[in-house]
Formats: sequence, C-alpha cells, structure tokens
Amino acid sequence: MAKSGRGKQVLTDQQTAIINSKGDLRINAVAGSGKTTTIIEYAASRPANARILYLAFNKSVKLEATRKFAEYGLTNTKVETAHSLAYKHIVFKHNYKVKAQGYKNSEICQLLSIRSNGEKHAEFVIANHISKFVAYFCNSDKAKVQDLNYLDTIADANAKAFARSFYKFIEDGTRLLLAKMDRGEIEITHDFYLKKFQLSNPDLPYDYILFDEAQDASAAMLDVFMKQKATKVIVGDTHQQIYAWRHAVNSLDKANFNTLQLSTSFRFTQEIAHLATNILSWKNHLFECEPVAITGKGTSQKEVVKATIARTNLGLLLKAIDFITDNPKVKHIYFEGNINSYTYADDGASLYDVLSLYNGNRDRIRDELVGSMNNIDELEEYVEKTEDHQLATMIEIVREYGNEVHGIIKSLKELHTGDEDRSKAEMIFSTVHRSKGMEYDVVYLVNDFLTESKLKDLKEKHKSDKTVAFDKARLNEEINLLYVAITRTKNKLYIPDTLVPKDFPVSAQIIKVKAREKELTNNSYLTERAALKQSTVKKRSTVTSPKERAYNVLQQREINKDAYKPWSPDQDDELKEYYDNGTSISKIAAHFGRTKGAIISRLKKLKHYFDE
Repeated sequence: MAKSGRGKQVLTDQQTAIINSKGDLRINAVAGSGKTTTIIEYAASRPANARILYLAFNKSVKLEATRKFAEYGLTNTKVETAHSLAYKHIVFKHNYKVKAQGYKNSEICQLLSIRSNGEKHAEFVIANHISKFVAYFCNSDKAKVQDLNYLDTIADANAKAFARSFYKFIEDGTRLLLAKMDRGEIEITHDFYLKKFQLSNPDLPYDYILFDEAQDASAAMLDVFMKQKATKVIVGDTHQQIYAWRHAVNSLDKANFNTLQLSTSFRFTQEIAHLATNILSWKNHLFECEPVAITGKGTSQKEVVKATIARTNLGLLLKAIDFITDNPKVKHIYFEGNINSYTYADDGASLYDVLSLYNGNRDRIRDELVGSMNNIDELEEYVEKTEDHQLATMIEIVREYGNEVHGIIKSLKELHTGDEDRSKAEMIFSTVHRSKGMEYDVVYLVNDFLTESKLKDLKEKHKSDKTVAFDKARLNEEINLLYVAITRTKNKLYIPDTLVPKDFPVSAQIIKVKAREKELTNNSYLTERAALKQSTVKKRSTVTSPKERAYNVLQQREINKDAYKPWSPDQDDELKEYYDNGTSISKIAAHFGRTKGAIISRLKKLKHYFDE
C-alpha cells in the first residue's frame, strides 16, 4: 500500500466500498460529499509502485489537489488538467506558439480575409460563428469538421437563420482557421492543442487514471480517457453539469462502468439537502427522472463568509450595486474570478466601449468590432445574429445606467479586495459558474434563476404551440444551476420566494426573501428585445436616476411620478435621521414613496451621503 502522511480518517460505508473496489468504476458524488478525500484514500490504497494520474477540472483545482496528494505522501500520483496534459504532448513536440486569449472576431476577419457582402457587419457575425464552430469541433470527439452540424448548437432563431444562410462559408472558414493553426502559420488556441492531442490517440503510461468533475468534461477528453488501458475511475455529479455551453457532454452518463454512490454531504444540513432534492425533482417536467437521495450531515453554525450568487453577470452586477447603495459603510467586497471579468467580454470588448458607442463618442472606442458599429442599435442587431450574451449584458447595463456606469464600476472597484484580502470581504459576489467548487457560510441567491412555474408555463405553451422553444437539455442545465447555487452554503440560505417549491417549509437554515425581480431565462435579453420591437418601444424612460432603475431590467414596473417632487425642511430632517440610524435606502424610499435614486440624490445635495 502507498504510505499515508496523515492519520486514518473515519470513512463512511460508501467511501469504504469505493476504496475496496476493483476494475473500472463510476462514482456519482453529490455536492460536499468528500469526493476528494475519497479519491485520495483510493489512491493511497493502491500498490506503492502503481502509476496514478489524477485529472483535475481546472488549474485552481489542480493546485489544490497537488497540495493534498503531496500532504498525504502520495509521490506516485501525477496531477494534471486535460489541457496541461495535452500541452506537454503537443505544444512542445510541434513547437507551437499559443495565443492565450484566443482570437478576436476582428482578427479572424483579417486572418481569413473575410469581407462584408453588403449586409451590415456580416463579416463580424461570420467571424463570430467561425470562432464558435472551431470551439465546438475542438471539444468534440469527431475527426472532421464536416462530421458536425454547427446549427445544432444555436438556439436563437435569428442567429440560426443567419448561420444557415452562410453555413458553407462558416464551415470553410472554420476548416481554414484550423488548418492555419495546424501548419503553425498562426498561433494556436488552448482548444486546438487539446483536440490535436485527442486525434493523436495517445497511450498514457499509467496504471490508474482518476477523472474528476467528469460531468463537465468535453467529448474530446472523454475519448482520450476511455481509450486508455489503465484502470479507470470517473467521478462527478450528473446534476452539477453546468458547462454544456462549452460543449461538456456529462461523461458520467457515457461511461458504462460499475457505479457507486457518495450521497452524504458533510457541507450542509438535511434541510438544505431536502431543498436540493426537491429542486432536482423539477426535472420530471422534462423527462422521467429517478428520485435523488442526498443526506445532509453538515453542522456548521458560522456566518462569517457570506456570498451572493447569481445566474447571470447582469443579475450579479445589479445586486452588487444595490448592496453598496443600501450599505454605504461597507468597506470590502470581493468578486470571484476578478471584477474585470464581469466588465469585459471574451472577445475583448469592454463595458466602456459599449458606453462610448451609446454616447456617440466613437473616438474613445478601443475594440474594433464595437467601433465598427454606427450606433447601439446596430450592436444589438449583431447580438441577435450571434447569441453574444456577454455583449447583451453590457448593452443592458448601459441602457439602464448611462453615464453612471463609470461611477458605479469605480465604486465597485474601490471596494473590491485583492485575492490576498478575500477574507476581509463583507460580501462575496459570484455567478454560479465561478462559484463551482466553492463553499460559503451564508448564501444569498439572486432571483434570476429558472423557476418551476416558468418551467411549467414553457411546457404548456410548447404543447399548444410547437414554435415555442422547449429545449430539454438547456432547461435541465438551468435546474442544475440552481442546484449548484443552493449547495454552496454550509449554514444558511437566503432564497427568493419565487424559487422555493410550493409548500416547502422554511427553517433556521432556509430563509425566504420576497422577490423584487422577475426571473430571467438564458436568453432573456433577446426575448425582451423582441418584445420591445413588437411594441415599437425601443428605449426605457430616462426620467429617473440610472441607479434607481437598477431593477428595471429584471422587473417592468411603473415609476412613481412623485419621485422628484420638492422636499420640505421637515422631510429633509426626517430623511437624515433615518439615514443616520442605518435604515436601508430601499426602506427609506418606501417610507417616502420615492425612488431610491431620488433618495440618494437628495442625500448628496444635503452633503449627507456616504458621510461617516
């Protein structure tokens, strides 16, 4: 047996069964079930001379796993990510140079000499689809681009119609871009060398391969894993698959191995476990689903680390703005994944570029794609043809806040701590995807997740009108997103009442919050824009302060017409007294029958806002 660097831990019967198992194995592990501990114990129980490979989901998990295996004294275990493994086999061998951030759409236009055919900004739209097709192919297990139908990946009708019209051009451009990378004419992407690794049919020199977080693995990496002669152990949670948009294939479902369970969570209580299983039962609206068994044995009473988790970047930014508005004495906040990742798109466009376009300040735009647009409406048309949800989010924020964007982001950045001071944060903000693998003492959910009522409504509409989208795979992932968010808590969960299953009991751990926002779906922006076009209303009212309109994106409501009526001296005194007593801006606004923006504006005029 390999030597352990720590004392023997008390293991559950399920963990013991996994450690004593033989042959290829599939482990379905619920959130917080101690799967890392189990995997380490499994590795420690193998022969000391066994060559073991542990495949981690990403770099941060790799670093943590490396530390834990070393702490345990397991020198015979190698820890890699799929990409780090592929990098060593491909990049060095072929002397490739890697383009760390990938190619911008404008760069693809130049590399492939894509020109407009007269249709507005068609070259950028085509480049966007080529970029996505490259990613789709590189993450697949197919040998040729022609073996895939890119249209299968597009949900929005406008985007699909465009791609269908230019399909041959998009497919040829995809093959040409890949060929240029393969020949070393241009820098390669991370997805490319992973694909080339898979196509090389590598024979990995290991006796055991432990494949963690397999529900989010690509088909390319699964293909490499399944072809190995080693004893294979695949681990994950089928209900935590949230990366289908990155072409994850839920490898757990595709590995026909002996299956064992880790169904006890040591992170949260039985109340949270009950809520999680209840949420997962919504999948019965999509297909017949076996009941999920989760036992919660968490005992934490701490309320130190608090996090707000949202489904979307937009929902998270709005909640963060609301938080610092209502709590002006907050000194430290933290965004998982760095705050800049919420204000820049993958393609390089920034929130400030979109604002400059909105204001007509074209000389201030740095991004070539945004700079090619004549106005914000043209950028919205581009979004409709590409399903670019990051740009859609930026447009929404600019529409709502206008020139307040600079001040808002500046305020958030001033309060944002670095990684080294993360523990000082009075609130951590994260999307579900960035919170994956994390845990917090207290979790506050933003109300931008799919609700059961919305799910049932979509199903009924689809029954009577087949043109109404009812994508079961995507809706299944939306349920998974809520499940992942819920299971990040170690103690308390503050959850909007719209997300709580009917007749579900509240408890000391589960606190219902009256929802102020309407729920968002994955393509809510595109849906809302279509509705606005139909009603011929293209822009919202600009009567109120941009800050006050924080929730207009999520809820259409009538603005109080008396929001900016004159203030009397008595009202000014009462306003200052409420504020000095620590009453939240929301409650003050409700008391005076005014908007939050009007309250903040008056406090600033009285030189009373943010006063210590």
